[in-house]
Amino acid sequence: MNTEKSIDILNSLVQINNDRIQGYETASKEADETDLKTLFSHFTETSLKCKSDLVAEVKRLGGTPTEGTTTSGKLFRVWMDIKSAVTGSDRKAIINSCEYGEEAALETYDDALTQAEDLSLEQLMMVKEQHAAIKANYQKIKDLSNHMA
Repeated sequence: MNTEKSIDILNSLVQINNDRIQGYETASKEADETDLKTLFSHFTETSLKCKSDLVAEVKRLGGTPTEGTTTSGKLFRVWMDIKSAVTGSDRKAIINSCEYGEEAALETYDDALTQAEDLSLEQLMMVKEQHAAIKANYQKIKDLSNHMA
C-alpha cells in the first residue's frame, strides 16, 4: 500500500463530497418544495459525514485534506444556476441536475474502488460504506426523476 496513493484516492472523495455539499446547498436554495429541501438537506448531511471521515483518515496518514471542489462540480453548479434562472425553480430541472451530480459522485467512488490495492482494509470498508450511502441517495433521485417522466 502506497500512502501517497491512498491520500490521493481519499482526497478525490473529499473533493466529490465538497461538490455534493455545495451542489445540494444550491439545489435547496433553488427548490420551492419542502420535500425537496428536506431531501437535499439529508443528502448534504450524508456528504458532511463522509467528508469528515475522509478528512480524518487523510490527516491520520499525514496528508493535507483538499479544500476545493472539482472543476466539473463548479461547472455543474453554474449550469444549475443558469438553468434555474431560465426555468424558474423547475422541480424536474433541479432533480435532473442532481441526478447528473450523483452520477459523477458514483463514478468517483467507483474509480476509488478500482484502486483497492492502494487502500487499507479499514479504508476500503469506509469507502464501500460511503459508496452504498451515496448510491442510496442516487436511487432516491433516480426514483423521483422516473416518477416525473
